[in-house]
Amino acid sequence: MALVQVNFISKMLSRTVTFNAIIPLDKISFGEEEEKKQKPLKTLYLLHGAFGNYTDYLSGTRIQRWAEEHNLAVIMPSGENQFYVDKPSRGENYGSYVAQELVEFTRNMFPLSHEKEDTFIAGLSMGGYGALINGLKYHETFSHIGAFSPGLMIDQIAERSELLSVTGWSLDFYDNAFGGIDTIKNSDKDYYYLVDQLIKSGADIPKIYLPIGRDDFLLESVRGFKGFMDDRQVEMTYIEDAGGHEWDFWDTYVKNFLDWLPLEEKGNFLNSGNVTE
Repeated sequence: MALVQVNFISKMLSRTVTFNAIIPLDKISFGEEEEKKQKPLKTLYLLHGAFGNYTDYLSGTRIQRWAEEHNLAVIMPSGENQFYVDKPSRGENYGSYVAQELVEFTRNMFPLSHEKEDTFIAGLSMGGYGALINGLKYHETFSHIGAFSPGLMIDQIAERSELLSVTGWSLDFYDNAFGGIDTIKNSDKDYYYLVDQLIKSGADIPKIYLPIGRDDFLLESVRGFKGFMDDRQVEMTYIEDAGGHEWDFWDTYVKNFLDWLPLEEKGNFLNSGNVTE
């Protein structure tokens, strides 16, 4: 299992950026597994939540182990509390960065599949919001979306609700992060709008996996999105389970999400944690 940290100059962000990549090319296999020719890797672009960065999943989950088991490449960028949205007037295009530029760069750098059915996007909290809107916006790139406890708060933000105080961020912060609070609704930052646009156009909507904890402060807003999807008869794998807005919950559901994805079954390989046939 190769764990790679990469720095490169992003045109979308006008500066040097860093991401971590899990690339399962160096497995020691035995039996029939050894004879298989390496195919282009299926790939997950995995977005962290607020206050985090490109290292979060390596410390908060067992993603490296699971990626190796499923022969899955995982790309983990930084979103820097900017909700993975584009703000062209400020030269901060985080959506285009993670869903276009990063995809193109990593496909050129690593042996990744270029096929939509092999390319996935997921995230937790703020990253769950980012995965949802960019997975819908770039539906020709991503076939599956994972939104773990997603920050589906655009109604509260647009209404300047007092409920936003739970994050400790001011309205000015949200105004800056979204490039203007008044620009959110009925735009590519609005998941309701994006779903309706896909329905209207007849385009395929990526498959969505959305788990949320029953003690999560985002539960009611997420239930609102579930009701919206039900009203439009859009299929979505929706799960409410015990837990809050916390790593114990996400560690469980990142694994369950990988089990849900159309990935390879766990192979027979050798590493420091698996030394028996």
